[in-house]
Amino acid sequence: MNATPERRPTEWPHEDALLPPVVRELPPGRHEFHKERLMAQIHAETEQSAPSARQTPARTPWWRRPVLVLPLAACALAGALVGGNALMGDDEPTGLATGPLLTTQVAAASAHGTDGLLRRASAAAEQAPVPAPRPGQYIYIESVTANTYVRTRGDDSEVVSDKLHRRQVWESPDGHKGWLVEPGNTPKGGLTLDTEVDRDAAYDALVTLPTDPDALLRRVYTMSEGQGNSPDQAAFSTIGDLISESYPPAGLEAALYQAAAKIPGVVTLDDAVDAAGRHGIAVARLDERAGIREEWIFDRKSLTLLGERTVQIRVPRHANAEDRLIKPGTILFTSAVTRRTLVEGMKEAPSQRS
Repeated sequence: MNATPERRPTEWPHEDALLPPVVRELPPGRHEFHKERLMAQIHAETEQSAPSARQTPARTPWWRRPVLVLPLAACALAGALVGGNALMGDDEPTGLATGPLLTTQVAAASAHGTDGLLRRASAAAEQAPVPAPRPGQYIYIESVTANTYVRTRGDDSEVVSDKLHRRQVWESPDGHKGWLVEPGNTPKGGLTLDTEVDRDAAYDALVTLPTDPDALLRRVYTMSEGQGNSPDQAAFSTIGDLISESYPPAGLEAALYQAAAKIPGVVTLDDAVDAAGRHGIAVARLDERAGIREEWIFDRKSLTLLGERTVQIRVPRHANAEDRLIKPGTILFTSAVTRRTLVEGMKEAPSQRS
């Protein structure tokens, strides 16, 4: 693993005043499916700005604010959707239920053994069968997930977490057709993800990526340029996106793990728990400026990817008063992939097949 240390702002305290604001980057897995979050947010703000509203609407947490990372094309897409009726009618979402605050012990991390772990995860991914989708098939991914955010009511703000809940996504290989079912975040029956915007994590786009780790890493740095608080953190987050709520073609997932091993600052955690309660070993990287650690959780024996989570490790120096409510050990985002397969049609779950 590349041992070149990442240059950190704290090394130059006299230049602190010149540093740009902390970028509140979305956790891995949230960049590509930003559309339904935008639409749900628009619905919530519209509903709570009505004359009958009695409370201040919940502030969208910074790790779910898509405006920080959306390209112009995606913003245009969101604008077009607002003009439609995707969230209109009797089937509007009512909001996710609040569950217990998601927290964990802040575990120590070590760079020792990270190279070996990612090599073994790469070998496991290389051996796993990944059938290519046939014409007309859809990629189906089911997961358990939740977010944590600051909720404001009147003059009172508190940190709350969504109740862990099921999320189902269907997507065509080209990424232009899709469907999402996430109770509380979508209308009853789900929400269309149809779009003309090309997605980096769509299957057809993933097929075009090189499987040579060095070439792949160069492409990842290009894809993530200008995002996050550092190029290395942005690259790590982008790889997280490409391995989470997606369907990497044969050979690519293995290459992504080898590419991740070349990013400075990548470490290992001996124990981490995904959203489904499964314990595993994790590969992680700390965003020094934001004080959050992104973790990819692997099964300890098979080294298959179980899920991911983002944990607040420390309060960032430039955090505002509201963000300071989020204490170290808070799990900002968690997701566990429970099913990833191919189905014959949109909205068809694997259990419906004969």
